[in-house]
Amino acid sequence: MFTLTLILITAVISFIITPLIIKFSPYIGALDKPNIRKVHTVPVSMLGGVVLLISFLTGMFIGHPVEREFMPIVIGAILINFLGLIDDLYDLRPIVKLIGQIAISSIVVYYGVTLDLITLPFGIVIDFGVLSIPMTIFWIVAVTNAINLIDGLDGLASGVSLIALCTIGFISILQHDIFIMMICSVLIGSLIGFIRYNFYPAKIFLGDNGALMLGYIIGVLSLLGFKNITLISLFFPVIILAVPFIDMFVAMIRRYRQGKPIMQADKSHLHHKLLELGYTHPQTVILIYSIAILFSIASIILYLSTNWGALLIGFMILLTIEMIVELTGLVDEHYRPVLNIYSRIFKKTL
Repeated sequence: MFTLTLILITAVISFIITPLIIKFSPYIGALDKPNIRKVHTVPVSMLGGVVLLISFLTGMFIGHPVEREFMPIVIGAILINFLGLIDDLYDLRPIVKLIGQIAISSIVVYYGVTLDLITLPFGIVIDFGVLSIPMTIFWIVAVTNAINLIDGLDGLASGVSLIALCTIGFISILQHDIFIMMICSVLIGSLIGFIRYNFYPAKIFLGDNGALMLGYIIGVLSLLGFKNITLISLFFPVIILAVPFIDMFVAMIRRYRQGKPIMQADKSHLHHKLLELGYTHPQTVILIYSIAILFSIASIILYLSTNWGALLIGFMILLTIEMIVELTGLVDEHYRPVLNIYSRIFKKTL
């Protein structure tokens, strides 16, 4: 009941303050103006992260967690929101943003949260030792940027984050982890109240301040929720966040193959490809929501499966990811190894 109360309170707060933030945005120049890489045609407020931060901090104050991990989540959320806001207003260089993300992610390590070891089948344990610190920072930075990169259509990143948080929250219930469930509930409520204004046609964007903050918190939550990991459970957060991870890693591969800097922005992300295939703006967002929900369901089934069942599900997930990449032309239009094999076997041209 307290969880539902937190969701309701934070949803109401974000729903009420969002119009106020929208009206305030022009006074500080916090408007996302159209350009060749963007799909919107009029200036839109990019202070969505400020809305989420206010409602999140309010929810945390009401929830009053006592766990030590509470501090790096809150401190990091505030700092990375501020970093994103500076980037939104002054367009920081990618390397500066990356250094800032690494520094902020180090706060988690300072509070003792690290990815220490992994248990392989047959009782084999790999202790990361000194590598636990860089691996922890790498994980948080990777999730942070994955959420940020998918923030290209109205309501896309906020909706995918909402789905991911619901999944992490549900698994935390299965694990009887009240702390993770409470953090998820606060953010879920914040996003529910916000997404009404963020969905197409958006009156406000997350901005880097919001996307980076969501990515950071989700990264830390997934690390906390699956800290004592086995080989199978290592992939839970990866599958939950499959959509943004696919988009991020394929973008890196695509840019490398094209001889472009991997940090260089382009218009070949998953949502761009779906738009090129003829889907409308809201149809594209809802389709990606559906894909994210399917991966989230798969992660829950994986959590509840035996080792053999997990291997089967893992294979199906990898095949699904490959088919998404090939059918949408995420790498390039000629990358179709599985589809070509299928075509040769059944003597059809796809």
